[in-house]
This record gives sequence, C-alpha cells and structure tokens, in this order.
Amino acid sequence: MNAVAIIPARLSSTRLPRKMLLEIAGEPLIVRVYAGVRSSSLLRDVLVATDSDEIVQLCQSKHIPVRLTSPACRNGTERVHEISREIPGDLYINVQGDELLARSEHIMALVNLMEDPGAQVGTLKITAAPEDILNPNAVKIVTDKSGRALYFSRSAIPFDRDGTRPRYFKHLGFYAYRKAALDAYATWPESPLEASERLEQLRFLENGVPIRVTETLCDTIRVDTPEDLHKAEVILRNR
Repeated sequence: MNAVAIIPARLSSTRLPRKMLLEIAGEPLIVRVYAGVRSSSLLRDVLVATDSDEIVQLCQSKHIPVRLTSPACRNGTERVHEISREIPGDLYINVQGDELLARSEHIMALVNLMEDPGAQVGTLKITAAPEDILNPNAVKIVTDKSGRALYFSRSAIPFDRDGTRPRYFKHLGFYAYRKAALDAYATWPESPLEASERLEQLRFLENGVPIRVTETLCDTIRVDTPEDLHKAEVILRNR
C-alpha cells in the first residue's frame, strides 16, 4: 500500500505555547516525533505540515521534509487534506505532532486496519490508565462490537452509574484516511460536537462516516501541558 505520513505541527498552543519547538532530552518535540514515525518501513513518505515559518526553518535545518500549509486550516485533518492534493497516495496517515512516543508499531496497526478496502477512516485506542479517565486532556473513546467508533470525548465515557467499573479506552492521536474521506471532510463546516469537544474526528461521525478503531499495546505521551513535558523528559532521559 502506498502510504504517506503527515505530521501536522501548529506553533500556537494555549496550554503549552510553542511546544513543537520545545526541547525534550536535547531535541525539539517535532524532531522526536518525526524520527519515531520515520522508523516505519511501511511509509513511502513522511513530512511535516505546518503554519509556521519557524518550524519550517527548524525542519530544513534537520533535513526533515516539510510543507507550509494555509493558515486557514483549522486542524490537522484539514492540513493533511491540503497535502493530499499535492502528493498522491493510497493512504494518508496523520500523526499528531505532540505524540512524542510515536513508533513503527502504531503505523503498522493503522496500515493493517486499513487493508479492508471498505475502511475510510481508522484510528487507535489503548486501555486508559486510571489517571487518564478523568483527565480532559486524555480523550476517551467507545466503540461498537465491530470496532467502529461510537463517540470520542474529553469526559469519562461510559459513565459508571452503578459502579460496574467498565473498561475505559484512551484515544491516541493517529489517523488513517482514504483520499475520498479527506476530500469530503474538507467540504463540511465545523460540526457542533467538534466545536464543543474540540475534537476534529467528530466531524466524520456527525456526517455519517464510520471510523474504524484498532487496539494497540504501545502507549504514547501526548505533550499538552508543562507536566507532560516534565514527564516526557524523565522517561527519555531514563531510557
């Protein structure tokens, strides 16, 4: 399969300003994410898509392929769509630029999931750690019996009304798309649930496009806050 990975990297961030350029154990975050994605042998191309001249300059200094995308792009999926109009591929993989521990196993899981020609959009989940269940920065996901996403939320879903202690799953910031799904996404306005949760993938669900989900055992660190940054620094320096 002709797969292209795109790492959307936005410079502005309300919770951790300029996080893409912050160093973690001696390397900027975006450089570490690129190296993790590039480790996969299943990808024809890997590149960064950004709205920032500073990120472009950093990537060029590190010999990382990079494209400057329109400031009109509201999220990573729209940036991936813009790149898909320039670079042909059978499959486009979006790895969010703050998924620090991205690795080849995540890419393999997505590619395997999308071997089904009927799958238009795919993503990953992992069992949520106890501290993630009530953490709004850790997105939770529920699926049906066939592995299709029912909903994504920053809240703890499902709600445990009677103390049955359900299994909670955390969503990881990795997506795979067919070109047709990306083209359709770009024509839709921001959806109400997407605006409420600030979760771009909900636009697909609200417009009737199923999202296939597969489980991974490889967790990541999503760098959203100064606490995440410190945690990541400790993990990488202890490796």
